[in-house]
Amino acid sequence: MLPPAGAVKLRETNLEKLERGPFDVLVLGGGINGAVSAAALASGGARVALLDRGDFACSTSQESSNLAWGGIKYLETLEFGLVRKLCRSRNALIASHPATVQEIRFFTIRPRRFRHGLWKLVAGAWLYWLMGSFFTKRPRLLTSGTIAREEPLVALDEADGGLEYSDAYLHDNDARFVWSFVRSALDHGCVAANYVESLGARRGADGLWRCQVRDVLSGREFEVKARVLINACGPFADRHNRASGVTTGTRHVFSKGIHLIVPRLTESRRVLTFFANDGRMFFVIPMGPRSVIGTTDTRVEEPETEVTPEDRRFVLDNINKRLKLPQPLTEADVIAERCGVRPLAVTGSGGGTDWIQLSRKHVVEVSTSDAHVTIFGGKLTDCVNVGDEVAEHVQRLGVELPYRDHPWHGEPQEAVRVDFLHQAKLMRLDERTSPRSSEPLSTRLWRRYGTQAFELLEAIRRDPEMAEVLIEGAEYIRAEIELTARSEMVTKLEDFLRRRSKIALVLRHEELRRAPGLEEACERFFGAEARARLDEYFASRA
Repeated sequence: MLPPAGAVKLRETNLEKLERGPFDVLVLGGGINGAVSAAALASGGARVALLDRGDFACSTSQESSNLAWGGIKYLETLEFGLVRKLCRSRNALIASHPATVQEIRFFTIRPRRFRHGLWKLVAGAWLYWLMGSFFTKRPRLLTSGTIAREEPLVALDEADGGLEYSDAYLHDNDARFVWSFVRSALDHGCVAANYVESLGARRGADGLWRCQVRDVLSGREFEVKARVLINACGPFADRHNRASGVTTGTRHVFSKGIHLIVPRLTESRRVLTFFANDGRMFFVIPMGPRSVIGTTDTRVEEPETEVTPEDRRFVLDNINKRLKLPQPLTEADVIAERCGVRPLAVTGSGGGTDWIQLSRKHVVEVSTSDAHVTIFGGKLTDCVNVGDEVAEHVQRLGVELPYRDHPWHGEPQEAVRVDFLHQAKLMRLDERTSPRSSEPLSTRLWRRYGTQAFELLEAIRRDPEMAEVLIEGAEYIRAEIELTARSEMVTKLEDFLRRRSKIALVLRHEELRRAPGLEEACERFFGAEARARLDEYFASRA
């Protein structure tokens, strides 16, 4: 049996550091807003702690459409400033994360009785391209003949044409992208721990916030101290403010969105875009060997939610109506589901009957007297702006950031990537790529791990078996499992299967249970506790 994994030791070490404190900044919430805040502040030289009551990115940040888009729908509500800002953010993500955030075409179909004419939509797409500084490929008009030729699966009974434009998507998944910022924060000295819940915080007479926290796994409670407290709890931000006696002028309302993951519907690598029965945009998004279909938009009162039979019926009815499938999709075709809430920021008593028109713009509310920051709303596309904005506010609150200009996001320099690919070529690494893989092994390892991918090359040099696929259908090789166990704080099996990877999204539950190598992966993650963690995972999904 293997010894306890390095990731478990890393978490335990960080728990000890949390008690010692104090920190310059305590960030609560390990979703995208918390992760970018921690990365920007730690890189700038602040002493930062980052906590999440579950795993990093375990809430809204793991349930998105995996898209980084400039907000084309906000043209309809004339929010040109927001669209321009989001387009610039999207462009910056594509430029700084080229292996992860990539341009993708949106193939959009217009129904005949839609509220806007075809030429108005085409004009909007050209305006969108202009507002995006012509960074992506230009839009184009789609006639019915073009649609039938290029996407014969699309039903044209109620359509009179369409258009094609560009946005971006995440090649892996949203939670993996969030982890890259957590990893960056750790690399720059941040003390981060998952499964640590805040029970509320109070600011003392000495100017320090004292946050009472509980280790969810052991039940042990202790105190974490910091000069500045950042509430990045996403949909749970309002609850934590109430628990801490913090009053804000902004609050959240919630919109539930779900996606269903099914076998791949089309071989084309683009997003099929329709207007659903309720008038909202509705997507078929590629995810490796699968397709992601959705989304819904349902007002809910609380952040805890689940997929209902009505949700599934809405998604399946819409896709069956818009595609000419050999057999209609049913619930039996669903491999996995994504379900989360969009926390929408509203001020005062806003967010009433017109809540569906609310944008995903973020609001950073700062209490200078209390050295407290709350991040409301936001979306993945705008994440770098959130990190920069939070860093500016924290500086104004008196925390020195001596290295504020040091780059805190983005992939390694091009010369580093070229050297990695050169070494991989000399090793003939791509000849070891699994026949079932969707891309060369060297490309995938670089995208997922950046400079850490050199460690994988060294592991394979020492032992060629490290290049063997451990979990069939998931493309993960032994060397990756070992690296993940050492450095990615996998505390429960779900952390790996659902967030560090997308294995649980592309393999059916039964396939995963039978997958050769899963037990070996558990041994590398959890050592003597491997069987217990494996049983825990499948029991929770019985």
